[in-house]
Amino acid sequence: MRVLFAGTPDVAVPSLRAVLESRHEVVAVLTRPDAPAGRGRRLTPSPVARLAEEAGVETFKPVRPRDPDFLARLGELAPDCAPIVAYGGLIPPTALDVPKHGWVNLHFSLLPAWRGAAPVQHAVMAGDDVTGACTFKLEEGLDTGPVYGLVTEEIRASDTSGDLLHRLSLSGAELLVRTLDGIEDGSLSAQPQPAAGVSLAPKITVDDARVDWAAPAIRVDRVVRACTPAPGAWTTFRGERLKLRPITLERGRGDLAPGEIAVEKSGVRIGTGSHAVVLGEVQPQGKKAMPATDWARGVRPAAGERLGT
Repeated sequence: MRVLFAGTPDVAVPSLRAVLESRHEVVAVLTRPDAPAGRGRRLTPSPVARLAEEAGVETFKPVRPRDPDFLARLGELAPDCAPIVAYGGLIPPTALDVPKHGWVNLHFSLLPAWRGAAPVQHAVMAGDDVTGACTFKLEEGLDTGPVYGLVTEEIRASDTSGDLLHRLSLSGAELLVRTLDGIEDGSLSAQPQPAAGVSLAPKITVDDARVDWAAPAIRVDRVVRACTPAPGAWTTFRGERLKLRPITLERGRGDLAPGEIAVEKSGVRIGTGSHAVVLGEVQPQGKKAMPATDWARGVRPAAGERLGT
């Protein structure tokens, strides 16, 4: 099939690469406009744009996909199908019907669970044991279209959302190509999503990523892992923000008040609403990430001093 691929961030790159290496012809790529990046804030192409340009594929970067020039060119190309992975914009109804087989979205959850922008983060934060990826036919509703296929993935106890999303991006890329193959040869048809089991996964905000030390330790652990690498879990210390990397749960010791800091040979322990946790790396405001022991050695927390106050 002749396909137009839509995607933007790193997580979409394995899918574009897999489609480029498949029997299907990528006639064009749709991605978000170049964005400021790095210390110099230079305009930088998206990861998907860079791969498309390396492959010599025509690339579109409209501010909005309802842009008349893009829609006109889409009509001229008349792709058979349009696979889409983490594009980052709404496809207008005028574009949905252009490809003969529609737009096929690779979504990183087992729909109808976790419809929305941050399915992996919400799965980790909720303590799910299993998640996955699925391909479905894009329609105007939020991730409501009929499903072509799925793959499952166990959520490990130490997984951050970044770890899990990386694995899903690889298995999902294979699923996407199998879906395109099945659509082309007629062996695959989309099935409606179940009515039960719907859950929503809105974008994780900076406020969502703030650690509540009065919560149980397992909740603190899930929030930190879910927000790693983005937007980054955080707390405060002496009025300044302190970013947190994954922590270690400590069983059976509830001797510290929520947020209370104890610097010991075993590490920097922090009280929660249940038992203590041990900090891993932290990143003070305006500084690089460092082991929590190095941070504590520099700031010298006083007895009874707490995080989050």
